[in-house]
Amino acid sequence: MTTRRWTIPLGAVLVHLGIGSVYAWSTLNRPILAAMPSLSWWASPPYTTFTSALVLLGLSAATWGPWVERRGARAAARLAALCFASGLVVGGLGLLLRQPLLLFLGMGILCGIGCGIGYIAPVSTLVKWFPDRRGMATGFAIMGFGGGAFVAGYANAFLIERVGVAQTLFVLAAVYCVVMLAGAQLLRPAPAAPPAELGTAASADRARGVAEGLTRREALRTPQFALLWGMLCINVTAGIGILAQASPMMQDLFGRTPAQAAGVVAIISVFNATGRLFWSSVSDHLGRRNTYLVFFAAQIVLFLLIPVTAKQGAWWPFLLCLLTVFTMYGGGFATIPAFLADLFGTANVGAIHGALLTAWSVAAVLGPVIITELSERAKAALTPGMSRVAIYDQPLQLLAGLLAVGFVLTLLVKPLRADP
Repeated sequence: MTTRRWTIPLGAVLVHLGIGSVYAWSTLNRPILAAMPSLSWWASPPYTTFTSALVLLGLSAATWGPWVERRGARAAARLAALCFASGLVVGGLGLLLRQPLLLFLGMGILCGIGCGIGYIAPVSTLVKWFPDRRGMATGFAIMGFGGGAFVAGYANAFLIERVGVAQTLFVLAAVYCVVMLAGAQLLRPAPAAPPAELGTAASADRARGVAEGLTRREALRTPQFALLWGMLCINVTAGIGILAQASPMMQDLFGRTPAQAAGVVAIISVFNATGRLFWSSVSDHLGRRNTYLVFFAAQIVLFLLIPVTAKQGAWWPFLLCLLTVFTMYGGGFATIPAFLADLFGTANVGAIHGALLTAWSVAAVLGPVIITELSERAKAALTPGMSRVAIYDQPLQLLAGLLAVGFVLTLLVKPLRADP
């Protein structure tokens, strides 16, 4: 029984490899604009693609969470594969027909819904199959989301150069559909009773009074859920803010070429992916709350150090800060499902996780707005010939302040009272 359970993380990784490609959609932006150069700003990428898809990810995860719990991971992953693949097809048709509304409907709406359902589909099953290693199990799955960006970044560029952007979307739709459906086939319901050798973890749950688990409605009414929502929102806001401006930041602060910056962005996706498995596994031993305290405390320092390294022209310390931040950005995503299971039980953790991911929707808008708008204002205030090295100081300091708020929120998280 315990040997068979190791196919479940593999299935989860395959599902997340497909939907994780959304993080590489910046490679599609310029080819899309070249195909439809007269687009208004609100109809152009990333607004119709990346931002819209991430907003829909959180909203659809919250909306479909109870359905995922009722129908199971396999059915949910299949639906996610069909939604995501059909979204790419519709987006490709929009490019061929020069119809921005189809592009938005496909890549912004359908792909976003597929991302949301696919993201939460394996979570509930994983935490039930691995009561002894919840963090590691969910880390494997969510690592696939980060890894999907690394693979897609290269695949997108390779295909666009050879067949064009519209045909690239058609090819990717077919590939991701097959990969995600194969992953769905590996997902199975967890046994009603855990194997005997895993009974210790289940007993620990019963001792905390959460074995049966809260319903989604009950969990949403607790202060613990509100605190975790705020923690995730802040951690994602900080990370995705830098992610949105990583390439321009390296060009502005260190004079890197677009090609050099793109190479670092690829490395970032690797650290994002590995951080998901590393930190979620660490949380199995350190504890979820302590792990999040490390995230916020370390990132406060790192976000304040980045402007210092820029002023000193210290490229390698800057890169070390940046990559460490992205391990914690990914680690925050991977640790939160296990945190939810610890607090609210495993019975409805998929639905609860879906509701929590609305924090991602908010952060997907908030983070890029903070760092992009403030840096653009600072850039506009420069006189000709002035150095751009300080234009990111204010947004990074603001994000450091938000991270300090996240640290306080984490300190306030307490276990639920066990029933007498």
